[in-house]
This record gives sequence, C-alpha cells and structure tokens, in this order.
Amino acid sequence: MIAMFEKLTAINDEWVKPGIDNQITDGASRFYGGVADPDNGIAWPTHTGTLAVMAIWGCALVNEESSYYHDERVLEALELAAAFIVRVQHADGTISPGWTNMHSPPDTGFAVVGLAQLLELLEKHEWAALDGVRANIKLFLERSVPAILTGGCHTPNHRWVLTAALAFLHRLTGDNQLIARADAWLAEGMDCTEDGEWTERSNGIYNGVSDVMLYHTAELLGRPELLEPVRSNLRMMAYLIHPDGEVVTDYSGRQDFGHKHDMSGYHFVAALMAHLDQEPLFAALAELAGDASRHPGAIPNNGLMGLLLRPELREHAVEPADLPDHYKVVINGRFNRQQYLSRMESAGHGGRIYHSRLHPEFGAPVARERRGMTSMTVMTETSSFLALRHGEAKLLGVQVSSSFEPGFIKMNELEPLEDGYRLAGSESKGYYGPVAAERLPESAGAPVSPWYLLPHQLREVTHLQHHHVQVELAEEAGGWRLRVQCDMPDVMLTQISFIFGREGTFAGGERADAEAGTQFWKDGTVRYSSGSDWIELDGGAHEHGAKSIRGAGFPADCKTLVVNVLTPYDRTFHLRLSPADGKEGSLQ
Repeated sequence: MIAMFEKLTAINDEWVKPGIDNQITDGASRFYGGVADPDNGIAWPTHTGTLAVMAIWGCALVNEESSYYHDERVLEALELAAAFIVRVQHADGTISPGWTNMHSPPDTGFAVVGLAQLLELLEKHEWAALDGVRANIKLFLERSVPAILTGGCHTPNHRWVLTAALAFLHRLTGDNQLIARADAWLAEGMDCTEDGEWTERSNGIYNGVSDVMLYHTAELLGRPELLEPVRSNLRMMAYLIHPDGEVVTDYSGRQDFGHKHDMSGYHFVAALMAHLDQEPLFAALAELAGDASRHPGAIPNNGLMGLLLRPELREHAVEPADLPDHYKVVINGRFNRQQYLSRMESAGHGGRIYHSRLHPEFGAPVARERRGMTSMTVMTETSSFLALRHGEAKLLGVQVSSSFEPGFIKMNELEPLEDGYRLAGSESKGYYGPVAAERLPESAGAPVSPWYLLPHQLREVTHLQHHHVQVELAEEAGGWRLRVQCDMPDVMLTQISFIFGREGTFAGGERADAEAGTQFWKDGTVRYSSGSDWIELDGGAHEHGAKSIRGAGFPADCKTLVVNVLTPYDRTFHLRLSPADGKEGSLQ
C-alpha cells in the first residue's frame, strides 16, 4: 500500500497542471476562479467539476511527497477556486449544475461530503497560507446547512449522500437537527438485497457511491449496522469483474449502462473496510481498484485524500486474497423479488414517480461465470439477456426484439440448469373498452372532451394478448448452445441481435448491410475476431426484410448482426470460442 500511496501521489500530480490550465482567470467572467469543464467550457461548482480539482490541488499542497508541495502557483489557483464556489453558491445554500439539476440538495450533498474532507485535510496542515482557502470552504459548508437539513433527493443513492452530508455538517456545527434529518432518511431502510445488489444495479458508479457514503454515515453517527450492506456489495463486486479489470455494466439501471468502467471508484471504501474488518477479499478489491486508478476521482471519493487523512491505510491491514477467476454464481437467486413486486400496488403511488424511476428490476437475478479469460453474464430485466467476453473478443449483448410491444423483450425469469440456464420473457397487451357512462367526467358531455381528462384506468380490457419467449443456454464442447423460441401462431416480426465490440472484424457467413453499424446475418457461420481471440456463431436466418424493430435501436459504436425471424420460431445458435492454448475444442 505504500507503493499505492506513491502511485496515487504521482497520478494526483499529473492532474494539477491540467486543472490550472482550465481555470478561468478572466476577472470579468461570471465563472472567474472556476475550472472549466473540458466538454462545454463552463465552470461548475460540483463534485466532479471545480471541487474535484480543488481536492487535487489541496492534496498536492499538503503532501510532502508531491512535487507541488507548498507551490505558490497552486495555492493561488486554490484560493481563486475557493472564492468561486462561495460566490456561486445560492442564498439557500444549494448549488446548480446547469447540465442537470437546479438548486440541487443532492449535488450540494456530494459537494459537502468532499469539502468537509478537504477542510479536515487542510486544517491538519499547519500552514498559515491556507487560511483564506480554509475560511471559504468552511463558509460554504456552513451556508449549506439549510439546504441539506431540508432538501430532498431524486434517486435512491442520493439518500445516503445526504445522510453522509448531514453527518459531516453535524461534526462541523454540532446542530442536532442534522442527526434527526439523517435518521429520517435512514428510517426508510436499506435498499440492498442479501447478495449486495443496490436498487440502481449500477456496478460502475452508484454502488460505490452508496458504499462510501454509508461508511461515512456509519462512522460519524456511530451506526455500525449500516456497514452490513457495504460488506455485502463489496463481496458481490468480486464476481462482477471481467478478466481485464473492467466492471460488468451490462444490466445497470443508470448511466453506466453498457459503458466501460473499472474498480477505481471502490478504492477508498474497500481500503477502509479491509482495515476495519481485516478482510483479505476487501484488501484485494482495494488493490485492484488502486491499480486501475488513472485519475484522482471526484472530491467525495478522492483516493489520495483518503490516504492522506488516514495514514493507517497506506499499509496493508491484511494481505490481499486472490480474487476469484473461476466461478459460477447466481446473484439474487434466493431473493424473493415477486413478494415485493406484489405489494407495489398497495404502496399507493400508482406506478408513478417524478424525476426518477421506481426501478422494479431491483433484485432481478443475474448469473455470472468466469473461467480464466472467459467472462459471461446472463441477465434478466434488461434489454440484453447475455454478454460474453473471451479474451479480446467481446459479445456485448444478445437481444430479442419484436413488434408485439414493440421493442426489446426483457427476460423476467432465470432458472439455473445443470449445464446452463433457462430464461423466459412474457408480455401482455390488450385493448380498452369505453368508460362506463356513470363514471365519465363532466367534460365528456361538454363541447370539447379532451382525451387526457378521461379516466383511462377504468376502461375494461378486451382481447388481451400474450407473448412468451423462452431462451435456453447450454454449455457444449468448445462453447455454448443458444436456443430461442416462441410458439405464438400469428405472424409477428422478430429480430435476434448479436452486438459485438467495434474493435473486432467479421468473416464468413452470408451477410448484408442493414442500418448503420448493423448487418443482416442470413445464413452460414460467422467468426468475430479481435486480436488472437474469436467467437464463432452459426444459426443465422432472414425470414423478413425489416432493418429494425420500432422501439429497438442498436448502438452505433458497435457491430451488430441481426437475425430476422417470424413467429412461431425455434432457432438454435452455436457459439464456439477460440482455445486459450491454440488447440481447437477446449473452453477456457
């Protein structure tokens, strides 16, 4: 871990100058002192914007190992930035990231958690030159109290951001109203399954956010029971890492869905938990996360700042274990999800939530398999049900779409089999009769009767139709057999799509261009290759000419093979993998 401290110091130093280069130094600018976002040129007082750079500068200034230790130019930049965040803070104590939320308590909460740690770091360093910076940060925190004390949230993880912010502000001010507000949020209970899955299923971003925020809440408020979901989630994450260190994001309910993320955001919390529990698995996750780090991170979760504040984390509390690389697990396989879904109607919200999502996919089962260089995910309640990585060859998703809903069909059920998995996806769609006369609103008898004023929930459903798709995935010599079937007798357009990484190339099979980035796969055997690794498929078909199904768009930055079928269908595909030893036939 001492080597990790040196690495994080070096990374932090690399980002000092880019921050200075992007700082707005025009005194006439409304953003004077802020650090411009490289994407849009605007300076934001957010945890990923100016505040993140302030943490970088603050760590460099007080770290004797940094080449910027007590650097006057960096100090000047930090002073300007600290003045900027106070100047743009609203009178109600909030901040406004103009690209997302206005007068936002949760974004202010992220800022508070980060700035409270930065203030602690700067106060531990006896250097009078930092007095002005410390005063402005403290002023920002004190002015944020009303917003954090009364403010609400949008998403599930925001609650734990706010409890951490409330805990830090209580430490600063001693105001017990802050603890009462934290208790109000905590009284809602933990939204985490026994296997460690948070509501948003966001392995790339918000799992780590919930983990570290609850750690701070538990520590500052003396609530050790809040660490149980943190432990569960970290244990789960050990099974959601590809061979190259990339995190599984194929089924996320947030913006990390399908994007590349690593474990770096888990470094601080994994190190904290490894030290607290003397847990070799957590130590291994912390080591992997640190190795993946290429940027200091957002201010609430800056890894170097964590090691500067807690020098005990610079050395291994326990020797790291070997992370699992050969396993077959089903996450949430024992979670009685249907029990909770059946109670949704009684919650009274009518299935509606504003500026957020209900996330009914929470707790849906996910199967994970790793065998050395091969990593497979079988998923429910998302647009893709299968992702398979074999070395450099990446099958990013397999989807079924139809004109029934229309759009992608989500698998609702997952059943482990001796040699694979069975999945099923069911949809229903009907028609709606007239509203009974005695239940019509007054507007129905007026000269104009708007559609939106009619009580549609009272209409009788007629001609209800059902659509059921079943998938079986079975291991066989050299790869997998994938069977997709639907016995709906009426003719319905269906597409089975195989989405591959853009870096590879196709060879073989009968193929024809469809839409941008997609090809019809009509027949024959297709091999997708990347580097020395390949995935080979057979089973293509072309029973209709539709290039896409309405409501089911394909990613433009990938390479997609589209198989067109009509109901009823029963299609079998064979997926063969290149052998690790260069000999045909072995699954690695």
